[in-house]
Amino acid sequence: MFDYKTLIYNSAKDVLDGLEIGDVTASDAFCDYCIPCFKFAKVLRKAPAMIAADAAAKIKIDGIKAEALNGYLNFTIERDAFVRRAFEDSGEYKPLSGKTVCIDYSSVNIAKPFHIGHLMTTVIGGSLCKIFKYLGAEVVGINHLGDWGTQFGGLISAFRNWGDEDRLNARGLDELLELYVRYHSEAEKDEKVAAEAREWSKKIESGDPYAVGLFERFKAITLEQAKKVYKRLNIEFDSYLGESFYVDKVPAVEKKLEQKGLLKISDGAEIVELSDDMPPALIRRSDGASLYIARDLAAAYYRHENYNFDKCLYVVASHQALHFKQLFKVLELLGEKWAGDMIHVSFGMVSVEGMALSTRKGNVLYLSDVLDSAVEKAAAIIAERNPDLNDKSRVAESVGVGAVVFGALYDGRQKDKNFSLEAALNFDGETGPYVQYTHARCRSVLSKAGYSKSQKVDYSLLTDDEAYDVVKLLADFDENILSAAVKYEPSVVSRRLVKICQAFNRFYNADRIMCGGETEKARLELTLRVADALKCGLMLVLLDAPEKM
Repeated sequence: MFDYKTLIYNSAKDVLDGLEIGDVTASDAFCDYCIPCFKFAKVLRKAPAMIAADAAAKIKIDGIKAEALNGYLNFTIERDAFVRRAFEDSGEYKPLSGKTVCIDYSSVNIAKPFHIGHLMTTVIGGSLCKIFKYLGAEVVGINHLGDWGTQFGGLISAFRNWGDEDRLNARGLDELLELYVRYHSEAEKDEKVAAEAREWSKKIESGDPYAVGLFERFKAITLEQAKKVYKRLNIEFDSYLGESFYVDKVPAVEKKLEQKGLLKISDGAEIVELSDDMPPALIRRSDGASLYIARDLAAAYYRHENYNFDKCLYVVASHQALHFKQLFKVLELLGEKWAGDMIHVSFGMVSVEGMALSTRKGNVLYLSDVLDSAVEKAAAIIAERNPDLNDKSRVAESVGVGAVVFGALYDGRQKDKNFSLEAALNFDGETGPYVQYTHARCRSVLSKAGYSKSQKVDYSLLTDDEAYDVVKLLADFDENILSAAVKYEPSVVSRRLVKICQAFNRFYNADRIMCGGETEKARLELTLRVADALKCGLMLVLLDAPEKM
């Protein structure tokens, strides 16, 4: 990919006295790229329009015209040159080669169902794994299982009091959920129930064979269900080490805190005082139990020692922001230089028809049920649109699951989501099915033409407005993917995919592709490039790219 942005950036910086330029923005209206000059006015003590005019007069770049318009410095590239470079300069793009990125995401809780509330962490984290791998980084996908705490003692107690072997074998996680909800309901009314749960928790911690065996069984049931969902979402993990793995590593963290004089005792509990605007980090309760942050500190040290990461991302909901501020601050106080490489990738909450979900209260919507419903609806739509399509069930799975995932990844991750299957399955909107259908349309055109790859294309035949708009979006697609990684924001990719589809469909409607001669060859080559880009981008946001729909 020829980097016009960097060329323009450096040229503009030279004539603007070395000022920080910021982003060189792609533009669809008056030019190919532009630089707004308003932010330079105060420093240069000139009107933005004058700054832009002076800079345009000085900048000389072969094949690029610089003009000033209303305070903007606009750049227009000779179309023949742009298309040629975009098509010829298409080698591997691996700017993050040699970097290691740990991504902690999904992190399901043992004995709890994989519900719609897990959707965001799972698909954001899974997409970021693929994006960083595409850019050349070594990626470690981590499912930090929630497999420690008093609730597991409560579950064992509930199973012993109200459970049944046959029901557990038949119903699996559904049975565990009912027991979990009943335990919390009974514990609120009867302290004896809570006390019994604490006793079983202590037995798990002390390694009691019966308690540990039952807990491991609950864990296996949970992961069996979760892995079925992960397979449907095109997600794999490199590590399933959960909280329980780090419990015996907490004392080493406490020793580091003691050596730095950071560990304090407050009412019998171990704390680390942080700052005036942040409450202290609670490391160990007065009853001797380690807290979540202590195990996260142990996990951070383990990951740094074993993976030597350049970045460690935590894809966790925004309501956990304080926890991660405390975690990173403790590491900073410990003097760990890599504390600054720990990133909380936060996101908003998910609701269904305005109702937030709570496992404890039992109003749970399983993610697998949502996916099944989406696939069923997709199958009905596909049967109506293309009744003769082969392998309709496989395509319906790809489209239905993809609609849910794309819907979650299309808006910025910080936004709260109110999920709607009807909107997600729209084949004509800014949706996963729309992108998948455009990809299938491209493949259909190529198949009918018997076209695979041309050795020579007359690029001047791809300079009309509709074709050129497509080329521009393809030309900096890799840079767009890098931007998604830098911002930890998969929606950057999904939104670009929709833009490519919209531009291609305008081109498809305006320019007859099967027109014969060199023009047909050039337009087929552009169609092939679009198909390949869409397939790549769909993979990055966890979607399949069906050849036919």
